[in-house]
Amino acid sequence: MKVRLGDYIQEYSVRNKTEEEIPVYSVTNTQGFCRDYFGKEVASKDKSTYKIVPRGAFAYNPSRINVGSVDWQRLEPKVIVSPLYNVFTVSPQLDQQFLYYYLKSDITLHFIKAVATGSVRDNLKFAMLCDFPINLPSIDGQREIVQKLDKLKDIINLRQQELQKLDDLIKARFVEMFGALEVNDKHWVEKALGELCEKVIRYPTFYGMEYLESGTRVIRIGNILEDGHMETEECNYVFVYTGVNDDYPETVIELNDIIMAVRGDGSAAKRIGIIRENELIGANISPNLIRIKTSKTMDPIFLFYYLTGEVGQKRLDAYVNKTAKKNIAAKDIVKVIVPVPPIQRQQQFASFVAQVDKSKLIE
Repeated sequence: MKVRLGDYIQEYSVRNKTEEEIPVYSVTNTQGFCRDYFGKEVASKDKSTYKIVPRGAFAYNPSRINVGSVDWQRLEPKVIVSPLYNVFTVSPQLDQQFLYYYLKSDITLHFIKAVATGSVRDNLKFAMLCDFPINLPSIDGQREIVQKLDKLKDIINLRQQELQKLDDLIKARFVEMFGALEVNDKHWVEKALGELCEKVIRYPTFYGMEYLESGTRVIRIGNILEDGHMETEECNYVFVYTGVNDDYPETVIELNDIIMAVRGDGSAAKRIGIIRENELIGANISPNLIRIKTSKTMDPIFLFYYLTGEVGQKRLDAYVNKTAKKNIAAKDIVKVIVPVPPIQRQQQFASFVAQVDKSKLIE
């Protein structure tokens, strides 16, 4: 049965006027209700205007709900949140966890963004939320759905923990094989990155995207996932309309190329990927990326783990400019110092990574 959400929720605007010693919480998209999210006391000394959130009530940041910053309070009898938050209680006919899954679903998040866009800081007012439609089974039906989703969530969490352990295993193996690279305790030869690569290609500023052939796949910063793999869904490609792709073939990527962000949203020199998926061969890089193709003396898997590791990141950071964009120039990237263990050892590490990656695919 599809109903109006506002018929099952009610705004709760009780303030901490007597300044009770009630714990201050925030609501984040990853942790939900949490304390000390910023690592220090950020709440105002005057907490009389802070909103009380009793156990079972919801709270959300109106300018952050579009990224999932919403949760229901199940940790303490009552907490307080910033006056900026919206707080509401839920009818007994609506299960809190069922509503939580509804509010965190992709469909609802898309709806939130569509409704809130254009308002002050894309705020989702409580009145807007009340107008949302929701399919509402019986309370028993809701709880049955919640049980299934909770089990699925547990399975996903366990799988994520397994994958994290495999990633930690790769990092441990890297240190075991190559030592503490910051002090180079194994005394490897060190060279500038430019000496170890056949190509370090930046899409030239004079060569605009409009020169690419219609339908050309273009890899953007957003295609680089946190683990260095690349998002291959075609919907993430940029499509352009004029020109001839063959005019500048050096930006066309190949298997085992390393892709690095050089400018963008403040994450330059932090977003690094490696092309392991055959589907991406032949795609082009955007002007915000560079393409690195290693020579025969440098295994790309070794270089990727070096550049994304602590030492590599520190050496890249030395060339990142101090502006808000935190850009890095391709001419500086080639100066980054890289240790050069024997190629056989690098390839041995790459084989280990390949075996671990196969383990990740086992269902």
